Amino acid sequence: MTVAFEAFTAQCDVSRETFSRLEIYAGLLNKWNPAINLVSKNTLNDLWTRHILDSAQVFDVAPDSAKGWSDLGSGGGFPGMVVAILAKEKRPELSFNCVESDQRKAAFLRTVARETGVDVKIHADRIEKVAPLHADVLSARALAPLDILFEFAEMHLAPSGVALFQKGASYQQEIDAARHRWDFSETVIPSITESQAVILEIKGITRV
Repeated sequence: MTVAFEAFTAQCDVSRETFSRLEIYAGLLNKWNPAINLVSKNTLNDLWTRHILDSAQVFDVAPDSAKGWSDLGSGGGFPGMVVAILAKEKRPELSFNCVESDQRKAAFLRTVARETGVDVKIHADRIEKVAPLHADVLSARALAPLDILFEFAEMHLAPSGVALFQKGASYQQEIDAARHRWDFSETVIPSITESQAVILEIKGITRV
C-alpha cells in the first residue's frame, strides 16, 4: 500500500479501486486548475483534506434510502463528483446530477466522469433554469446563503428529501436569517476537516 492510500483511508473508508479513481480526479484537477481556477491555488497542496476528504464526509451522512442525488453549483466537483466516485462502489443504485453553469467547469466535470468511469449527468445551465430534479439528497458547498439555497431546494428537492449544505463558522447567522422566510428543521453535524465548519442536514423546507 502507498503512504497516500494509507493516510487517506485512515480517515475515509475506501477501497484501492475507489482511491485510484480519486487519484485520477486529483490529477485532472491539478492539470485543469491553472486554466479555469477550479479551486484556489493556495489550497492545492492540501487538496486531499481541504477538498476531497471535506466532500467525502457528506456521503457518510446521507440517508441509505436515497436513490437520486443532485449537487448544485458543482464547480470543481465538490462535493458532488467526489460523492459520485465513492458511490460507484458503495451505493451503485444512486443516480447523480451535477449542476454547473460555467461551461468550462462543466466540461471538466464531464472529463472526470469519463476518465473515472462514473455515471453522472452534468447540467451546464443555471440552477433555476434546470428542470426540477426531484432529488432525494441535495448538496451544495460554498454556493450561496441558506435563504437562497432554500429557493433552489424548493425547485429541486423531493418533498421527503434532505438537503446537505456545507457551511462555515457563520452558519448560525444564516439559519437565523433564513427563518424569516422559511420553516425547516436542521441538524448540525461538525465537519471532520475544519473545526468551525459544519454540514447542515435540513428537512421539511417550506415557505413561511
